Amino acid sequence: MNTTREDFLEILRLVRPGSRVLDIGCGEGALLEMMAREKNVDGRGLEISPDGVSACLARGLAVVQGDADRDLADYPSRAFDYAILSQTLQTVREPRRVLSELLRIAERAVVSLPNFGYWRVRLGLLATGRMPMTGALSEPWWSTPNIHLCTLRDFTILCDELEVRIEDSAALADGRKARRMDPSRGIENWRAEHAIFLLSRPGAALAPEPAAHQPAADLFAN
Repeated sequence: MNTTREDFLEILRLVRPGSRVLDIGCGEGALLEMMAREKNVDGRGLEISPDGVSACLARGLAVVQGDADRDLADYPSRAFDYAILSQTLQTVREPRRVLSELLRIAERAVVSLPNFGYWRVRLGLLATGRMPMTGALSEPWWSTPNIHLCTLRDFTILCDELEVRIEDSAALADGRKARRMDPSRGIENWRAEHAIFLLSRPGAALAPEPAAHQPAADLFAN
């Protein structure tokens, strides 16, 4: 049975083969390993957890221990083609600065985050008066690593303020496959449980159109 996360498959779609990639908050390295295997990327990782770093090294991945809030400043500008921040932006202390750093050190950033505007979140808060829990927000308020939750609308406004261009975006909900979306449509702020964005600075040449969505079975047929 294929248990590959649907958000990982969508990130894989967005990344060009052979790219230089920095995966920030890479955990135990599952996404980094997948990109190396399926897209032949030159991948590096930054992970705050010593256990995560050890797991990555055991997979043969080039990963160092570090904190996105402090250590991105040590990387030279345009050192990578892509900086990936998967389900991590809401856990950092300074999301605005971290987002700016991603697009300093890389030509493009891939950012995924849970959407606090999702309809189940709104309904749960309205019905119970308590901090809601969903598949994308699975921890109770007192143990969650998330410290800067936002909605899709909040995130797109931040991108506007930073003059960051959204080249592509996709929504995921209820365990279903990713679907491309227009984040400017208000309905998406209700429909998306979490979202994935491909970002760049104004003036950057547009990336080639990413590959079409493929069934997971096709990606791992070999």
